[in-house]
Parts: sequence; C-alpha cells; structure tokens
Amino acid sequence: MTDAYIYDAARTPRGKGRPDGALHEVTSVALSARLLDALRDRNGLTGHAVEDVIWGNVTQVGEQGGCLARSAVLLSGLDESIPGLSINRFCASGMEAVNLAANQVKGGAGAAYIAGGVEMMGRVPMGSDGAAIAVDPSLAMKTYFVPQGISADIIATEFGFSREDADALAVESQARAARAWAEGRFARSIVPVRDQNGLTILDRDEYMRPGTDMAALAKLDPAFKAMGEVMPGFDKLALMKYPHLERIEHIHHAGNSSGIVDGAAAVLIGNAEFGKAHGLTPRARIRATAKIGTDPTIMLTGPVPVTEKILREAGMSIADIDLFEVNEAFAAVVLRFLQAFDADPARVNVNGGAIAMGHPLGATGAIIIGTLLDELERTGKGTGLATLCIASGMGAATIIERV
Repeated sequence: MTDAYIYDAARTPRGKGRPDGALHEVTSVALSARLLDALRDRNGLTGHAVEDVIWGNVTQVGEQGGCLARSAVLLSGLDESIPGLSINRFCASGMEAVNLAANQVKGGAGAAYIAGGVEMMGRVPMGSDGAAIAVDPSLAMKTYFVPQGISADIIATEFGFSREDADALAVESQARAARAWAEGRFARSIVPVRDQNGLTILDRDEYMRPGTDMAALAKLDPAFKAMGEVMPGFDKLALMKYPHLERIEHIHHAGNSSGIVDGAAAVLIGNAEFGKAHGLTPRARIRATAKIGTDPTIMLTGPVPVTEKILREAGMSIADIDLFEVNEAFAAVVLRFLQAFDADPARVNVNGGAIAMGHPLGATGAIIIGTLLDELERTGKGTGLATLCIASGMGAATIIERV
C-alpha cells in the first residue's frame, strides 16, 4: 500500500464566535477559499494538482450548506476541475477529512488531496441544523440523550474529577497557549485573515484569556447545573442510565470548557510521486487512522477506546507516542485520557488547546493535526497521536510520524 504524507498544514487564527468577533463578517465559504488559496500559493499548485478537496463542517445549513467544499473550490483560485466533498462527523469532521484523504492516497485513489474543515460558529449557530438524537423522542429516549455539558459532568462524576482538577487543567491550557504564541510556535501554520484591501482582520487567536487563574475560575457558576437538576432535568435521565451514581457533580463552566469560535484549517496530503512532481518535501507520514462508536449518553469518552484501537491496529503501545493532542472539548475529556493511560501531562496538549483557543467544530480535527506536526518538528520528536471525542458517542484518532 502507498504511503500518505503530509506536505503542508495551515490554519486561520480563531476568532470569537459572536457578533463582536473579528471574523464575524467573513463567510464560511470565503474563509475556506482563502485557506485553499494559501495552500495553493505556498506549494505552487496549478491545474488539477489534487484529486479532491474534502472539507468538514458540522452545522451544514445556510451558508455552510450545499456542499460547501465545492463552493470553496470555486471561490478560490484552485482549478475548477478539482471537485469538493463536504463531510460531517461532528467534532472530528476536520480529522475525518484528513483521514479519509490519507486512506484514499494509500489505496491509490488519487495522488494528492486537500483536507480540513471550517466552522463559523458566530454566523451559523451550533445545533441550528437540528439532530434526530436530540429532537426525535423515540431516539432520544432510547439513547438516554443528554446535552454534551451534562455528559462531561457525568465523566467527572464517574471517574472522580473535581472542580479543582478541571480548573487547574484550564489554567494550564491558557498558560501554554500564551507561551506558544509568545514564542512563535504557531508561526509556520498561521494564515492571517485579510480583507479585500489587504488589511489584516485577524492574525492571532482571539479567544485566549492568558491571565486566567484558579481564583477567577472559582467565581464561575457551573454551566449545566440548572439544565441537569431543574429544567428539563437531564440528571434524572442520566441516573436512569447510570444508577450506580448517587448524583451528577456539575463541575464544568465556560472557563474549563472549549470556546465557541470561528476558524478553518487545511492539510495537503499526497504520495511520494506527488511530492517529487511538485518539488515538495514531505513533513510527516500518516501512519494510522481510526474511528469508533461509544456510549452515546456519556458520549465524550471516545478518545480512550479509539486510542486503544489505533495503537493495536498499528502494532504500537502508548510508550511509542512522543506527543499527544487531545481535543479539550471539556476538561474532563482530557483528564480521563490522562487517567486511562497514566499519560505524562507534559506530553499532552503542549501548546494549550480548545479551552484556551476555542473549538471551531468542523476545523478542530485538522487544527490539532497541524499543531502536532509543528510541535514534533520544533522539538525534534518523532511520533504523535491526535484524537477527539465526538457527539453521539464516537472517537477518532490519527498517528503521524515526522520524516
């Protein structure tokens, strides 16, 4: 089977996903097209240089509907002979786009792809597309559906994580992100967003709060306590599924959960012949990919079983991985990963994560692959694993090796 290599990875800065966010006036298709142009220009891509553009985005309605991937190709400077495919695996959409592209290359279905994703959460609100698992009573009751914030609190209760544990992880995420920006660790990947006149709209992750400390977080009320205990009483539903728990401990709030932001990311993937034809040097090999389904109520535990699966299928152990990127959807997700593998926190999310910089749903999977690659190169380390929890109970993972 042919090897699939990463030749380039780029992302936009993440803007606050609200009307006063820096990227609020930029459409999903425009942000996507600008990033496609950046990869084209950075790598000298002309004509039918890639087989396809595979683009993840979660809320596929309004401006993010209608096969956004193809719309982005047509708005960009890429050749119109390049098609586009939009996909949705919730929070792992950007990663799934990369994994799908890599496996297409490995199987010989094209020499190269651009894969990634976008989410403009301030323009297309999360959940505005509806979801059967949330709104269809027959499915919601069968799966004991609760919102993700409740799921995160269930994880904390089940595995014994305190409010202080979660807040400490959040404070560290902010500190690491601030240090990474101060030291220019994201410089290779960041593509500043500019307007039609060439003026910079955003060149730095906007959501960060680098001065965050434990005292500040302690003042925040639990975000999901009311919906769990009062209206509509999701705690009671959760306790029907998990009767061994006496109660749900609500520890998550805005400061230890991922931020709502706008952003996009893209990865250029190809075989060895593609690189030679375009004078490009591969930066990493995509060694393995995996996905898995998990309990849909607790929902967010997927990074643990999917990591076990990908390591098993790759013939590797946790000790073979130098660095990890575990999406910080909620603090308890990362705490559970650290606990399950007895992982060294100094090797996990070295440059902060979504608690500090935000989680643009369809883009995050591609973002963390690029961040992992940059950090492997910066530190001279060899192998990294990126993974995300996914709504409705799933997990996805990617292992890359620096070359």
